[in-house]
Amino acid sequence: MGSIATAGTDNPEISKSVIAAGIRTNYHDVGEGSPVVFIHGSGPGVSAWANWRMILPKISQQNRAIAPDMVGFGFTDRPENFKYGVEAWVQHLLGFLDALGLDQVDLVGNSFGGALSLAAAIRHPDRFRRLVLMGSGGIKGSILPGLDEVWGYTPSLENMRRMLDIFAYNRDLVTDELAQIRYEASIRPGFQESYSQMFPAPRQRWFDSLACQEDDLRKLPHQTLIVHGREDRVIRVEDAYRMASLIRRAQLHVFGECGHWTQIEQSSRFVQLVGNFLAEAAPSEPIPLS
Repeated sequence: MGSIATAGTDNPEISKSVIAAGIRTNYHDVGEGSPVVFIHGSGPGVSAWANWRMILPKISQQNRAIAPDMVGFGFTDRPENFKYGVEAWVQHLLGFLDALGLDQVDLVGNSFGGALSLAAAIRHPDRFRRLVLMGSGGIKGSILPGLDEVWGYTPSLENMRRMLDIFAYNRDLVTDELAQIRYEASIRPGFQESYSQMFPAPRQRWFDSLACQEDDLRKLPHQTLIVHGREDRVIRVEDAYRMASLIRRAQLHVFGECGHWTQIEQSSRFVQLVGNFLAEAAPSEPIPLS
């Protein structure tokens, strides 16, 4: 593991680079205006571009849209003997904001990225304006078989096809071409090595480690939009209802006939929903701390 070469490539997953918390970090940065940072999920072979490629061009029409590969994922460096965990990921995120000179941003988090967004906002509330949590982890409970299988992925085309079946309600999205692309992404040098270190069995403990204390969620001061697919097989829709009941400034939108891939299966509606939510905020919306 270690550095991943990025120079001289036409791979759209690779864009800008910055040193964040001592880690060379690959990220996408498009548009102008109030900054919004998008945090990807934890599927095998994932990258910021894979998660947000359909969303960034649209959100960037009204906001500066920024999407990093978190440490251990995508084309960000993978330090030798790195200890993965929520504290390390929060520190990487804060280091990324510091490196870009961003004092306060909106956060959009997908699944693992939602749990990370909550953890960061609880620890550093003044660095974030509004939160969008999509298919988000961060609530205590029993891990679903779908997530257990995703985190336990071992590379093969057949296994990747099964992963995509878990993620998507709309089976038309699960094409042989997509399975091949995501499988090839999962076997790039260093990808599976770091992935297998993050969530080894028994995986319930890693799900627990990403869960926030309910008292912390009750105290969370941010305006928060929770978005979930009713047929999600990775994170229970009931978790979204529970989260909405705990976060006092929360609103919840549930899409029917939708799985874990809300930003893909309901792309246009997702963009409109998120865009309207972010546009409500004043340029420097104060974060009430009581």
